[in-house]
Amino acid sequence: MSNSKPYQIHKLSDVQTTKIGENTSIWQYSVILKGAVIGTNCNINCHCFIENDVVIGNNVTIKSGVYLWDGLRIDDNAFIGPNVTFTNDTYPRSKRYPKSFNEIRISQGASIGANATILGGVIIGKFALIGAGSLIVKSIPDHALVYGNPAKIKGWVDKNGAKMKNIGTEWFSESGIKFKEVGENIVEI
Repeated sequence: MSNSKPYQIHKLSDVQTTKIGENTSIWQYSVILKGAVIGTNCNINCHCFIENDVVIGNNVTIKSGVYLWDGLRIDDNAFIGPNVTFTNDTYPRSKRYPKSFNEIRISQGASIGANATILGGVIIGKFALIGAGSLIVKSIPDHALVYGNPAKIKGWVDKNGAKMKNIGTEWFSESGIKFKEVGENIVEI
């Protein structure tokens, strides 16, 4: 990888956008279209595809074999594991294109495990942790630990991804921060 820009693009990649932040690395065999926006200090691994209407925040890691379709928004410090699959068209048909695509938002600090499938129109909450191989069919709240097919909430994680412990309806992070259950969510107290 070498070039004279403040970011690194492997010579075996096809990168058409110039909207790339400093210290970002794009590895071999990746294709990134002209309209994509990529933040600073990101790591886009090999064999990735990024469409035009995709916005990626800062400090994001996208592992190998991930395709980011139009309408995808990834906030700062998110992690997308290898071969995660995103969908943006509820009723796909060959040679028919919707007027707009379902947006997907991956919120700040969220992590998605390898081979998970994320359906269009969902929001993955802040610091949520999606288990490998999970099927996400609805939005996931902040700090939720989810896995399965379809994925269900199995617990809660703190900002560092550590599983929280609970006593009754209160949850405690390793750093001592206390959360309280409110419906199907938790909030810091």
